[in-house]
Amino acid sequence: MKYREAVRAGLREALRSDPRVFLMGEDVGRYGGSYACSLGLLEEFGPERIRDTPLSESAFVGAGIGAALGGMKPIVEVMTVNFSLLALDPIVNVAATIRHMSGGQFGVPLVIRMATGAGRQVAAQHSHSFEGWYAHVPGLKVVSPSTVADARGMLLAALREADPTIIFEHAALYPMEGGPVPDNMAVDLSRAAVRRAGKDATILAFGANLWKALSAAEELAREGVEAEVVDLRVLRPLDDDTILSSVRKTRHAVVVDEAWRSFGFSAELSARIMEGAFRDLAAPVARVCSAEVPIPYPKHLEDAALPQPGAIVAAVLATIGSGTAIAHGRV
Repeated sequence: MKYREAVRAGLREALRSDPRVFLMGEDVGRYGGSYACSLGLLEEFGPERIRDTPLSESAFVGAGIGAALGGMKPIVEVMTVNFSLLALDPIVNVAATIRHMSGGQFGVPLVIRMATGAGRQVAAQHSHSFEGWYAHVPGLKVVSPSTVADARGMLLAALREADPTIIFEHAALYPMEGGPVPDNMAVDLSRAAVRRAGKDATILAFGANLWKALSAAEELAREGVEAEVVDLRVLRPLDDDTILSSVRKTRHAVVVDEAWRSFGFSAELSARIMEGAFRDLAAPVARVCSAEVPIPYPKHLEDAALPQPGAIVAAVLATIGSGTAIAHGRV
């Protein structure tokens, strides 16, 4: 099963199991979705439940909020994360605040799916990684499925939430193939996942960068360094226990984030590690992020601007080297 097929399977299962669930967004119906995630669903469920919308993110996200308040379970698809900027007001100023402003009387059981990330030569306006922007906002749950199984399981789990959940699907993952996806697989939307055990350094990543981190860990293993790879997958709320437990064990941490380094998600994660495991660290937290430029269109420049396995390997070796120097009093 491919990642996009897992998303489609999750959508189909949700639509079949609950008549309150419907999907809305640009081109989700007749076209089958910009990434083929909803292909065939219009024919199966009809236009009342698979709704093509006008090109107005503010309008159809707002409609989704209203439907959720009215007792429905809408899934809203925003074609790419940059288009979600047109819906910041309904997401941040309405969906995220209603639970608080109503004194707990109302929730917004809304799921917003959006494609994120770079690496596909779609240039500066369609290559953003704004996960950290949304993870900054209380009242939202923010998740990023990195595996085929999570692409389906996290969607179904999000539909059980009483408050809004944003699912970031890295667009580079849609064609990725994975193993069998078990039916009724439960996903805990509060826990990170250790994808590879190790003892020498912790690599923290999510989305498509998980696979770059795992590739880097394989290369490190050939050099005798055993890196533990943690798939964050839930960005708000962060699973501090899993993160800090791994860092306390390995004493070295490298954060991989496709967003820009300055003022970003990687900075928050680094601060939490320093606050929660400072005395366990043998070296400062290292970060591997995108270059501080709009993402270029040419493939060789895009690759150079994004985190790559080689840069992750170098960061791990550098932090382990500086840790050894600190231990021997050389710095």
